[in-house]
Amino acid sequence: MTATDFDAVREYDDDQFSAVEVFRSDRMKVVCGYFEPGQFIPVHAPASDVAIHVQSGTGVVRDGDTERAVEPGDVVVVEAHADRGVKADEDGRLEALLVTAPPPTDAEHDPVRKGLKQNEFDP
Repeated sequence: MTATDFDAVREYDDDQFSAVEVFRSDRMKVVCGYFEPGQFIPVHAPASDVAIHVQSGTGVVRDGDTERAVEPGDVVVVEAHADRGVKADEDGRLEALLVTAPPPTDAEHDPVRKGLKQNEFDP
């Protein structure tokens, strides 16, 4: 069994969102995501589904061409191959649990690295 809580593993980074990996297998990856105001996971479209549960704060989740405002308690699922991204609102931190199945490949995260390097939500 793997168990944790958001307070115990909380880790913020001034430069970009922080993803604390809680669990990984060939079938699934679980991370606690910590976003300072305005920080984001750039839009990308891996071959995996993702479920996002907002623990605290507010922001938006991109699913294809749609951006959905999220707040504590919301659960959003974005299917594989759809453009997706997560962004904290400018006025506060966002904390979310992200469950991805199967885990994205390193190559599928190239757009994430590019977006972070260029400071673009939608690279």
